[in-house]
Amino acid sequence: MKFKLPAMFKVRYFPFLLLLFFVSFGDIQAQQSNPKSTKVEQTPGKVWSIEKSNAWYKQHAWMTGANFIPSTAINQLEMWQADTFDPQTIDQELGWAAGIGFNTMRVFLHSLVWTQDAAGFKKRIDQYLGIADKHKIKTIFVFFDDCWNKDPKPGLQPAPKPGIHNSGWMQDPGDPYSKDSTTFAALEKYVKDVMKQFAHDKRILFWDLYNEPGNSDKKESSMPLLKKVFSWARAVNPDQPLSVGLWAWDFYNLNTFQAANSDIITYHNYEEVLWHQRVIELLRVQGRPLICTEYMARTRNSTFKTILPLLKKQQVGAINWGLVAGKTNTMYQWDTPMPQGGEPKEWFHEVFRKDGTSYRRDEADLIKKLNSEK
Repeated sequence: MKFKLPAMFKVRYFPFLLLLFFVSFGDIQAQQSNPKSTKVEQTPGKVWSIEKSNAWYKQHAWMTGANFIPSTAINQLEMWQADTFDPQTIDQELGWAAGIGFNTMRVFLHSLVWTQDAAGFKKRIDQYLGIADKHKIKTIFVFFDDCWNKDPKPGLQPAPKPGIHNSGWMQDPGDPYSKDSTTFAALEKYVKDVMKQFAHDKRILFWDLYNEPGNSDKKESSMPLLKKVFSWARAVNPDQPLSVGLWAWDFYNLNTFQAANSDIITYHNYEEVLWHQRVIELLRVQGRPLICTEYMARTRNSTFKTILPLLKKQQVGAINWGLVAGKTNTMYQWDTPMPQGGEPKEWFHEVFRKDGTSYRRDEADLIKKLNSEK
């Protein structure tokens, strides 16, 4: 959701990080072929074989889409709580997505909504899936998240702060809760309950168990919850694959664990073509399908024009950040607030305005063209 690699850092240290990854992926491959050969840790339960993961990937058309939250919600709680769940806007905006050929949405859940009303939450998840399926859109659900505001509260959510990117987005379960093992029993019930309900649901593409573990300066303090959520999910053994996306290339231990326990390799990259291409080449070492679950930041030259053709050519799934400009304020840059509000000279994320017109017609035309090509 937010990772920036400064240009000087890339020039000086990227070869070193590549070496680290080649070493770690070599360890992972050795572990998968001979579990006694290395110390790479895997959770209980069986990670899909490389053959199974590639066979699964071949069953699906090229995956393109966006990270989705309706424009009327500032965060995951406002999207899913009963009082603010907005199926009409969801239906309308997913229709716009389908109109340009998008077939996949990545959608964040939140444990506090389940704590409030587990049955109602699952009913709304099912309703969302029905709407998405009507538009021929598959869903990637995300459980936990280390990004942005650390103290989520149920009920009425804050209003957006003018010109501030993701001013109201909430971590899940938050801080210090993600580091407090006494909270894990309740989180286990949440994950297993939701996953068991939808473990055989073909409308769900895969489960993204933890968004950017270690973000918000948590680093390896997120490892215990990361290990637990993989273990809980393996115990359910859903039909859909499991993954946690790689996002910070210097998080060696987290990255190694994530890659060793993911059925498919997912990752985030907001860099320009040269660096994104290198990341793809690096991750190919694992031999598993690749899906980029976050990209597209126009002011960083990670754009539909520059990156989407690359992902299409490489047959890497392409899920950009943002669909419709709304209460999340992700049209504004991460670290360049506009407290006066107004429209930035160049949008950071998003594809559509709230009236359904595209921010840039040429981008929408390109997305539609690439999605229509076999």
